[in-house]
Amino acid sequence: MTLQRFVDNALVNHMPGRVVWVALSGGLDSSLLLHMVAPLARRHGIELRAIHVNHGLQAAAGDFELHCRELCQALAVPLSVAHVEVEPAGRGLEAAAREARYRAFAETLAAGDRLWLAHHADDQAETLLLAALRGSGVRGLAGMPATRQWRGIQIERPWLTLSRSDLVREARRREIVWCDDPTNVETMFDRNYLRAHAMPPLRSRWPRLAEVVGRSAAHLQEADELLGELAAIDLAAAGGDPERLLLTTLRILSPARLRLLVRHALQSQGLPTPPAKRLAELERQLRAASGDRLPAIAWAGARHASGATICF
Repeated sequence: MTLQRFVDNALVNHMPGRVVWVALSGGLDSSLLLHMVAPLARRHGIELRAIHVNHGLQAAAGDFELHCRELCQALAVPLSVAHVEVEPAGRGLEAAAREARYRAFAETLAAGDRLWLAHHADDQAETLLLAALRGSGVRGLAGMPATRQWRGIQIERPWLTLSRSDLVREARRREIVWCDDPTNVETMFDRNYLRAHAMPPLRSRWPRLAEVVGRSAAHLQEADELLGELAAIDLAAAGGDPERLLLTTLRILSPARLRLLVRHALQSQGLPTPPAKRLAELERQLRAASGDRLPAIAWAGARHASGATICF
């Protein structure tokens, strides 16, 4: 299947009245995506817009913004530019930048809009490997979903199964101009280190690395969905309110299901999950709690306290 067909298929089920947005960084992947979707959107009568987030983290940020403005002008695509402040605050620069970027998406797009991200199979492979190196659970190892709902916005990655080499060939064939991010060579960032030093020898040994790892990510996404369904069943049995979980129900759950339910309840409220040691302590206190005791567990960004119920 050609890249054109991937994009065209993604537009087939478009709902009238919704806007398709392309997250445009100015790099090869997103520049190519905008080039390809612009004529197709006009053909289908779909409103297409682009959004560029200027993080202001490097001297080249202004050049990236200028490139995006010129590209959108040439393609007759309306562009929104969001200037954001990135505040690491102990979370790491990459995580803080991502949070600022998504905040800009939420402030710019309307509910029901579709946001297209240009992630590809190599990005997915890097994401899964990084998650494994960080000791992530099923959700982290599942990588990036092809589609998901987020704050009323439909986030889509139309060519998540395509390799970057496929995109490079198409961009060169079309003689597309893009900006190379100078920070990509800075191996102080984990992803850049993995991309520069680990991925090349892995691909040399396993040429279909991205494809195979992508299949593993898809299996893990399915497992994560099933775990979510199980957690929803247990949440209903525990009263249905993620802020107040019945101790009588929690005490009859296996340790694994109890931890799953706690994580599910916290995530449904947008709260961080506790580290493994805190989660184990929470479990211990829950099983030991009596009517005259009010156990409490605190961790970064959240607090647990309970009497007859568990309150998050």
